[in-house]
Amino acid sequence: MKAFFREYFKLIKFASSCKGFLILAALCMGVSTIFDGVSLGMIIPLSDRVMTNKEIVIPANLPPFLASIIAKLNSLEPLVLLKMMAIFMITLFFFKGVFIFLQNYLMNIVGQSVVREVKNRLYAKFHRLSLEFYARKRTGELISRITNDVGFITQAISYALADFIYNSMQAFLFTVIALSIAFTISWQLPILVFVIFPLISFPVLRIGKRVKKLSTEIQDRMADLNSLLAETIQGAYIVKVFCREKYEEERFRGINYQYYKYMLKSIKRTLMLSPFTEFIGALGAVIILLIVGKEVILGKISFGVFGLFLGSLMSMIKPIKKLSNVHAINQQAIAASNRIYSILDEEVKIKSKNNAVKIEDFKETVRFEAVRFGYTQEEQVLKDINLQIKKGETIALVGPSGAGKSTLVSLLPRLYDPQAGTVSIDGMNLKDLRVSYLRNLIAVVSQEMVLFNATVRDNIAYGKDGATEDEIIDAAKKAYAYRFIKNLPQGFSTIIGDRGFRLSGGERQRVALARAILKEAPILILDEATSQLDSESEQLIKEAFYHLMDEKTVIAIAHRLSTVQKADRIVVIENGKIVGIGSHSELLESTPLYKKLYEMQFLA
Repeated sequence: MKAFFREYFKLIKFASSCKGFLILAALCMGVSTIFDGVSLGMIIPLSDRVMTNKEIVIPANLPPFLASIIAKLNSLEPLVLLKMMAIFMITLFFFKGVFIFLQNYLMNIVGQSVVREVKNRLYAKFHRLSLEFYARKRTGELISRITNDVGFITQAISYALADFIYNSMQAFLFTVIALSIAFTISWQLPILVFVIFPLISFPVLRIGKRVKKLSTEIQDRMADLNSLLAETIQGAYIVKVFCREKYEEERFRGINYQYYKYMLKSIKRTLMLSPFTEFIGALGAVIILLIVGKEVILGKISFGVFGLFLGSLMSMIKPIKKLSNVHAINQQAIAASNRIYSILDEEVKIKSKNNAVKIEDFKETVRFEAVRFGYTQEEQVLKDINLQIKKGETIALVGPSGAGKSTLVSLLPRLYDPQAGTVSIDGMNLKDLRVSYLRNLIAVVSQEMVLFNATVRDNIAYGKDGATEDEIIDAAKKAYAYRFIKNLPQGFSTIIGDRGFRLSGGERQRVALARAILKEAPILILDEATSQLDSESEQLIKEAFYHLMDEKTVIAIAHRLSTVQKADRIVVIENGKIVGIGSHSELLESTPLYKKLYEMQFLA
């Protein structure tokens, strides 16, 4: 139980920014609850004075103010009392409706504000986390956190919390009314009331724990479904050309069936709560009816008082039933909350220090000194890398696939931090620089060519805030993309589809290059930037590269040695180590691996 409350209060912390609305909603619920009690109390004068024209008979030893109210009601004529009650009830239910509307509206404000804030916090955290985090998480799983899991938080805050406060108030009020009457009738009645609560509470708590476990399974299956959807929609081309539609359909059906099975188990246990609590409540009411009914027959209390007592007992059952459902919803929400906090509490490994330096320009050198790095502790990708790159120099990185070339350049914009050694710019360790300022010095054209489902103009302008049309066109021309862009149906305003699907590989690469050129960063990283180009496009891009080499410090990764022969220096990497540095002609003489790569491409 202690663990539940600890986790529940952690869940409710999401609503801390809306405390004002929450307090106002609770006050409205309090007023509505009082109205519920007053409207239930109308049973006495309606049954005893208006309908039967008898005096209200209640147990002795009432508080003076209640005794005076009863005496006043007994003195009124039934018809006069009926008219007064009619006006009072219309007024009562009007204001009750107003306060119920206010409490529901305020709680929805709280709920929607919490959802907005949680989504914002999750999305912001996604952007602060390093690539190492994404290497061990599935895309669909992360999407599930911000869509499916946040939905459970909405239920818990907007509806379950409102029901918890409101029904707790109602249950307390009706319990007080019932016990107040019960103590004046028989000593057995309060004991019976106290017996009913444990009978209801124990199975509610047991079922709630099971619902929490099932909710975790449900959310895991939903994450699996989202992951499968993301993979197969993005990989639709591969699915089709390899005729794997049936295979993927079966995978989806399997996961979907598991989701369906756990959902039914959770629903079954949740639905069990309502009839169970109702049966226990009805059983108690029957026993009470037998005890109190005898008092009515003997004339010790009037029928109206009996009606109020029985009505308060039956009214207790409804909020208790609701509270049992609230407990099940809260267990689901706690499971979702724990998964959300697992993201929010994730350590941000790549971040700026409090006193980080705001570097404005690159002036002299980039240095890699004794750098070691591995995605896991067991497997080292880079081993004792020592490399110096001067401003204005063009460095080409070559070597077989998996040698560590892309990993090496990923250390420069601090997408990862080395596990040993240092990477520095102008003598300053990258860890001492403000990350955003460091990355402003670097533009990247990657082999993945990430483009967005927007216009060509928007994709190029992504490289620079507030870019003008002339700057966008100039960048497109430098990337040799202007001609094909002008031939598109709407030119620069053409929507290129998800991940640039409507463009060819070479066209996507040139748009990505234009985006990097527009950034006007002094350091340009080209990671397999010509890998998707045909021979004609490659020749055009080469010309663009040669132009950029005169203006920027360029680090180029290439499998095609023809694209890097004009580099100032070529760095050969094998198994995470630098095995040769020099010009094309020098490496042919000194480095067997480079000579082998050259012969494979040009002499085969």
